[in-house]
Amino acid sequence: MKNKAIGIVGLILISFIACLAIFAPLIAQYDPNAVVGPSYAKPSAEFLLGTNDVGYDIFSELVYGAQYSLLVGLTSAAIAAGIGIVVGVLSGWFGGMIDSILMKITSFFITIPYLPLVIVLTAFLPKGFISMSLILGLVSWPEIARILRSQTMKMRSREYILSIQAMGVSHWYVIRTHVIRELLPLVTYQLILRIKASILSEAALSFLGLGEPTVKSWGSMLYYAQAKDAFMTDAWLWWVIPPGICIAILSFGLMLIGYTIEGNMNPEMEAAI
Repeated sequence: MKNKAIGIVGLILISFIACLAIFAPLIAQYDPNAVVGPSYAKPSAEFLLGTNDVGYDIFSELVYGAQYSLLVGLTSAAIAAGIGIVVGVLSGWFGGMIDSILMKITSFFITIPYLPLVIVLTAFLPKGFISMSLILGLVSWPEIARILRSQTMKMRSREYILSIQAMGVSHWYVIRTHVIRELLPLVTYQLILRIKASILSEAALSFLGLGEPTVKSWGSMLYYAQAKDAFMTDAWLWWVIPPGICIAILSFGLMLIGYTIEGNMNPEMEAAI
């Protein structure tokens, strides 16, 4: 019951941010790329969170920023999970030479420090949604692959799996209908973790000036706030704190959902994470 309540709270928090992203055109007061008022206007009925140095409405930037942050998180996590499933399951199921080759590739990526690699890639590759999602996804799959390999190897030796194979069915049938299904809770848990990590990574990279400068995201809001010396005035109160709170809400909500999923796993899978 406790896990269920925690999961509901997490779902409410995530739903709040998702609604901001989905209904941004209805919620936002103005076009986030339009000059709608004087520079550094304080929060008021006309500008709920004031304006920035150019005169953009900060509340509108915040609402539209949810779209980019969520899309990057979901897309990059899906890429990481997809690669991780293919590599981990194939490696754990077939073993031998396939396992050796795939695990050497996985180990190579694991040994490279995550943040420096991401910073280097984003600095040299074209900026944009596709590049950001690909970079974050392509550097996040090794841990998923390693965990799924371990679980697949254990499943391969279970009696009911051996019985199914004895009936002459193909490897791909067993993997598709039994192995993947059994691994689904673990995959979902890893997916939640990667979404959270990708959203935080995108915010950090954008804050460092390595994101797409023309795209509205919570990270880019923080970048422009520090670049335009918002901390030298009281503008940071409505320019920095709101996107920071949104990032914290979304991360906390995802953490609660992950905690709930983890609590509902069987002990063997829970030990794997």
